Amino acid sequence: MAEELSIFVDESGDRGGKARYYVLTLVFHDQADSIAEAVTGYEAKLARADLPNIPFHSEPLMNGHKDYEFLDIEQRKVMLAYFSSFVRKLPISYITFVYRRSQFADPARLMERMGRDISSAMIEHLGFFQSFDDVKVYYDNGQDIVKQALDRSVGKVLSKGVVRRRKTSMTDYRLEQVADYLCTIELALVKYEAKENGETYNKFFGGIGSFKRNWLKQARSKRI
Repeated sequence: MAEELSIFVDESGDRGGKARYYVLTLVFHDQADSIAEAVTGYEAKLARADLPNIPFHSEPLMNGHKDYEFLDIEQRKVMLAYFSSFVRKLPISYITFVYRRSQFADPARLMERMGRDISSAMIEHLGFFQSFDDVKVYYDNGQDIVKQALDRSVGKVLSKGVVRRRKTSMTDYRLEQVADYLCTIELALVKYEAKENGETYNKFFGGIGSFKRNWLKQARSKRI
């Protein structure tokens, strides 16, 4: 049976270029390692707590927008903690790249840098990536610079049939949500260290010490 690696991609940074930072996360999952039990356990916890089983999206969760607008902050804190626990149980690894917008004259420069960084990371762990027969990239093509960076790196380095496609199942969907969560944790670290964290981060993660001991440590245990 062919060994298949799935790469789930998410980014944080608006298309208008107003965000101070741009964060790109790639989550790696060996398809031979089922996550069905972890997904079932996570959804059961939501049900027992009478919380909605909705797609995890960290920005509206933390700010009480969209699907989360009718939930109070304590309910949203519980949902974030449950998702964090879910991530901890998953057989995944990840890598995140963080960029300061002011260092790039235009989106094309940022795209080139992202492509180089992805390529370098894959070359550094080439043995891992080459152990798979197929590599499939799951990205919703939300931002063109990410699509181009992926085109210029993954397929080129691995020299194999890389397929990009939209999410096709709830299992795939959950792993894309994991990429969203990890983007948030890595961006939070940057903002804490720059003293730009603000009240929202403090409410959900506590101070920088608590954040590093708990949320960051748990996430970083999955870093490739």
